[in-house]
Amino acid sequence: MQKVAKFEKVSFRRFEEDFKKTFPEMVNKISQDYIQEVYNKIELPNRATKGSAGYDFYSPFVQINMKPRETHTIPTGIRVKIEDGWVLKLYPKSGLGFKYRLQLNNTVGVIDSDYYYSDNEGHIFAKITNDSNEDKSVHLRLGDGFMQGIFVQYGVTVDDDATEARNGGFGSTGK
Repeated sequence: MQKVAKFEKVSFRRFEEDFKKTFPEMVNKISQDYIQEVYNKIELPNRATKGSAGYDFYSPFVQINMKPRETHTIPTGIRVKIEDGWVLKLYPKSGLGFKYRLQLNNTVGVIDSDYYYSDNEGHIFAKITNDSNEDKSVHLRLGDGFMQGIFVQYGVTVDDDATEARNGGFGSTGK
């Protein structure tokens, strides 16, 4: 098995800033100690078994409750350093997708190798929706896996001439 990446936590400063941007309604209700506690509980993604292709991402929050058609954004506190020629593709955990139709709002997250060097430290976010059409609520607790990432090798065209460097996060390469 080829080793192509390494997961890390983003800095506490980055996580705190992104947490406050993601949850502005909570800024006056929580302390920096609470954010530090959430940060300290972040687990790096890992595979459940030696045959697993996906690296599970875990909820750093005590509880996330999602009624049908509700959406939540999760700052994972995770970044990943990936070798050139590889990409990390993100999907909901298959069990949650099957039971609740849990969806990533962008369908498949794509983490490019140069995202690690972005101004936001390559902080990986997940925007998830409980798309249940059976009126089922999703309850995620601290440490529950909710998303999985799979590393995939990719190629480029023979006449590829991309030379630009990334200097931003989501949608930063869009025109």
